Amino acid sequence: MALNTPLTAQDVMRDAPVIPVIVLHDVAHAVPMARALLAGGIRMLEVTLRTPQALACMEAIAKAVPEAVVGAGTLRSAADVRAAVQAGARFGVSPGYTPKVGQACRDAGLPLLPGVATGSEVMMALEDGFDALKFFPAMQAGGTGMLKAWQGPFADVKFCPTGGVSAANAPELLALANVACVGGSWLVPNDALASGDWGRIETLARAASQLPRG
Repeated sequence: MALNTPLTAQDVMRDAPVIPVIVLHDVAHAVPMARALLAGGIRMLEVTLRTPQALACMEAIAKAVPEAVVGAGTLRSAADVRAAVQAGARFGVSPGYTPKVGQACRDAGLPLLPGVATGSEVMMALEDGFDALKFFPAMQAGGTGMLKAWQGPFADVKFCPTGGVSAANAPELLALANVACVGGSWLVPNDALASGDWGRIETLARAASQLPRG
């Protein structure tokens, strides 16, 4: 995938085994963190809209680290989508799914990984043209067992399980045929951010980037 080419949700999920789920409270951390993740082989970066600084962090990464692909997590409304695109986001991730969020992403040309936790939600997303989905909260909503059960009725869907995913259970999830990647916060620990331990984040990213997939 070349830089600045149009992305699809499948492109986002295929790029690396893990998409880091990032919560940033300090804009000063954004660029060195992104560079550390990139050096470790991870370039799809989901910056969640969980803090007031999130949009400024996305913008800083998009401008200073163009080799990284900034995504916006926790998209809950059309307004969130518009703000994320303005800040430089190139893909979006939502904790759930609504047709309004889906339409806003289509209007903006923003690839979306909609969040689903039930079969009905998978069907709703499929009806609107989305077949690359975030399974959230994955471990709380059935984990590996649920994903195996979905392989029959939803054989054409690829999932990114997120929520309760760790370095310990990621390999089991990635071994499943319908899992394209996983999302996890363990690549960017709060204490590493606070102390500026970019070497540790790079090491965690490198290990994650080398996880095998089924």
